[in-house]
Amino acid sequence: MECKLIAVDIDGTLLNHEKKLLPQVKQSLKRAEEKGIQIALVSGRMPSGVEVIEKRLGIDCIKVCNAGTYILKGGDCIGAEYMPNSVLRGISERIAEKNNLPLWIFKDKEWFVTGMDEFIRKEIGYVSYRPELVNAQKLADQWDQSGQKPNKLLVADAPGKIDEFQRELESWAWPEIDMARSADVFLEIFPKGVSKGKALNTICRELGISSSQVIAFGDHELDIPLIEAAGIGVAMGNAIPTLKEKADFVTKTNDEAGIAFALEHFLQL
Repeated sequence: MECKLIAVDIDGTLLNHEKKLLPQVKQSLKRAEEKGIQIALVSGRMPSGVEVIEKRLGIDCIKVCNAGTYILKGGDCIGAEYMPNSVLRGISERIAEKNNLPLWIFKDKEWFVTGMDEFIRKEIGYVSYRPELVNAQKLADQWDQSGQKPNKLLVADAPGKIDEFQRELESWAWPEIDMARSADVFLEIFPKGVSKGKALNTICRELGISSSQVIAFGDHELDIPLIEAAGIGVAMGNAIPTLKEKADFVTKTNDEAGIAFALEHFLQL
């Protein structure tokens, strides 16, 4: 294939289980960039968390952040999606407050939380950003006044509890939202119709290329639309079974430099 773009999820895909960037992976992406192939980091992370990885790579990347709801090319936003503040109120009350969980709230480059726990403390270390502590209902009121809205919401808990929250949210059949797991412990809630696959299509239009010229990598539910939209969709060896079933190719795990293995297979990089 004539590859013009490599799109990679970050956690569980680009990084190993210790959140480290393996040298083989970095080198293979650098070789791709030197051949004129553009690199897109496609993540549930907020912009600062994606920028941290961009710096580690040493490559100017297109950055798809907040589960595909906020896209940056250079310093310019080339795509943004938002959900109503009524969703923020409802999920805060019926999921977060009911279960005594902090709600994570993302808007463009900002991160807000309604409390603090170990999941948030770990994330602060990963993304080098400290969220603002807020009351969700008051924040929604303020945003109603200023015309602002959230890109994405997130709840974190044990995998079994996340299963319950996902089933409960699906039973409400809210027309304004979609949701997906980015890890066993994270449930991400975003505007209806938004996905990493839709974000990839936005990038392709911006670059003037076809999605058939894209190789995409992922490991979890949030990545399924991404690999489906790409010309070649690659599942990591550590990916969930559903994603592996939909992939064109299953590579080695993120601890075994799976991205480098696949790029050697397809592009001899």
